[in-house]
Amino acid sequence: MTTHRALMQSPARTTSPASDSGQATRRRWMLQVGTLAFSVCLVSGPALAQTGPDELIRKVSVEVLDAVKADKAIQAGDIGRVIALVDEKVMPHVNFQRMTASAVGRFWRQATPEQRTRLQDEFKILLVRTYSGALAQVKDQTVTLRPFRANPTDAEVVVRTEIKGRGDPIQLDYRLEKAGDAWKIYDVNVLGIWLVQNYQSSFAQEINAGGIDGLIAKLAERNKAARS
Repeated sequence: MTTHRALMQSPARTTSPASDSGQATRRRWMLQVGTLAFSVCLVSGPALAQTGPDELIRKVSVEVLDAVKADKAIQAGDIGRVIALVDEKVMPHVNFQRMTASAVGRFWRQATPEQRTRLQDEFKILLVRTYSGALAQVKDQTVTLRPFRANPTDAEVVVRTEIKGRGDPIQLDYRLEKAGDAWKIYDVNVLGIWLVQNYQSSFAQEINAGGIDGLIAKLAERNKAARS
């Protein structure tokens, strides 16, 4: 049965016990930057609604990284500031229902409307609290876009970026879908692991053990512990 820690496990491979402290430190930093990149690339404003997916990611990444660097409260891990930022800027531009449904997998069809709402609420808190730790790590990172290839008629695309700072560049891939005239993000690949896929296994184990309500309870318990 998945532990509470497993529920919150970030999308990165486990460091080998044989790795030295320098390698472990670098991997932690890479994960923090990767998680940060997901949060900043989700943020967008109405003016970017009709921007192409690659340009949207580039513009927003640069603007938000600059804003975070100038915000001492976010750098200090002020969860209230992060939550306010996500509520105002992030959620209107993310297909969060698809993200949650994909993480829950086949069990989503069995969930009641109330359970679906609770799952989205708790999953949102889980991700926001993950973001808060990453946002505090922003120093001198920059974002560059890798070559983008897509057809004008494509309804779903992958945008690839690199986060550059200390050490080797970190590649991140974003899945976006066309929703009317806008593009919405619904998954991200950090260090070779898709975020939604990372949660599918642990969520399925919790549901098999305690049902959908069991998963909701575990997420709520973990989020409550994090708040305190």
